[in-house]
Amino acid sequence: MAMIEITKDAYLPFEEKMQKSVHVLQEHFNSIRAGRANPKVLDHITIEYYGVQTPINQVANIQVPEARLITITPWDPSTLKGIERALQASDLGINPNNDGRMLRLVFPALTEERRRDLVKTVHKQTEEGRVAIRNIRREALDKYRGHLKKKEITEDSLSIFETELQKLTDKYIAEIDKISSEKEKDLMEL
Repeated sequence: MAMIEITKDAYLPFEEKMQKSVHVLQEHFNSIRAGRANPKVLDHITIEYYGVQTPINQVANIQVPEARLITITPWDPSTLKGIERALQASDLGINPNNDGRMLRLVFPALTEERRRDLVKTVHKQTEEGRVAIRNIRREALDKYRGHLKKKEITEDSLSIFETELQKLTDKYIAEIDKISSEKEKDLMEL
């Protein structure tokens, strides 16, 4: 039986999964509303447009003219009411002002208590991100330990693989910690 050679390509599928986990966490953080207006909080809100659930940013122009204001101007005026209903039904907690042509979302300053709740949410999601990275590491180790049992790789090869995989894991957990601390700082900023 031929031995499996462990090359850089052996890490690629696991590294891609780790990158995807970091990306998903970043997307979660972008949807958490800080005290400032961020159009990314609208990314997960959809309306029914010609029978298809469509993200608001695909049917309207979204702008941030001031630090605490988002304006939404639909390209098709008939979608204005649908966008307004979708915003009211969302978890944003902001009631849009409708002037007949556009919607205005005014973001109030967050209370200290709300900021702390959001930071707790960030910490919870950060831990979930770390667990996802560790699960990917475990999946990789299980796969290569299986190769060792089948005598397809040597103990030394497995040891090298484990060392390199741990470096990869540490790198992505550090990246998660970095974006988490940035989001926490953003939330606690007045």
